[in-house]
Amino acid sequence: MLRSILIGLSAGARAITPLAAVSEAAREGQLPRDNGAPSWLGHPLFAAGAMALAAGELWGDKLTSAPDRIVPAGILARLVSGGLAGAALSPRRQRYLGAALGAGAAVAAAYVTFHARMRALRRFGQTPSGLVEDALTVGAAQLVTRALR
Repeated sequence: MLRSILIGLSAGARAITPLAAVSEAAREGQLPRDNGAPSWLGHPLFAAGAMALAAGELWGDKLTSAPDRIVPAGILARLVSGGLAGAALSPRRQRYLGAALGAGAAVAAAYVTFHARMRALRRFGQTPSGLVEDALTVGAAQLVTRALR
């Protein structure tokens, strides 16, 4: 269940990146056998689409017009992404608990990372603070999913 929480925490910073990492792990057959992932999560088209959306999210975050992650649509995206990823990393019989833990961690982390990013943004600027946050988020999502192998 720890992996569900950890992937949810990374969803707090970037909504799609952790889902893309979990989808790629599912596509490669790297998830534990008795996982709570929906079967379509590992479909090559879903994995490719999630990767494309994650790349767009990383790029779009550097724009000054990017909405805050704590607006309702941003929170909803994190709930869904953290929940799906959390369920996928939990045993099938505990997938609902994994989803709840992933979603809850994502929402909590959204507020924490938002306030940290605002402080960093004032000190270092939009792009540098975003690039550091991207590296931390992508790295965290990769660590959680690669630990499955």
